[in-house]
Amino acid sequence: MSSNKVTVTPEYLVIEPVGLNKMWSFTRRLRFPLEHVRGATFDPGMRDEPKGWRGPGLGLPGKLSGTFHTGGKRQFWNISGYDRAVVITLDPAERYDRLVITVEDPHQVVDAINNVVGAR
Repeated sequence: MSSNKVTVTPEYLVIEPVGLNKMWSFTRRLRFPLEHVRGATFDPGMRDEPKGWRGPGLGLPGKLSGTFHTGGKRQFWNISGYDRAVVITLDPAERYDRLVITVEDPHQVVDAINNVVGAR
């Protein structure tokens, strides 16, 4: 089961944590205008990235959920394992610099986001 539901509309990218992930991440839904989305990549190598300090959220081996701060950047993580990790880069105008999420089909999500972002 996926940790996140991703919806791409003509105007917005919407990320909704699923089940208990809402509670662990202190997030019901994230919504970003597509003009503030730079792109998405499938990146299981995020395992080796520095996560920074957590606040608020959950941090367990293989399960990260919430806001993480590193190098002056603010990131939203909601992953269960790294094998289906998708990284979404956002405009500096947004409250997060990037989103790191686990989804059921990472290639489909990356293609959906990049196709819409690239069409602008």
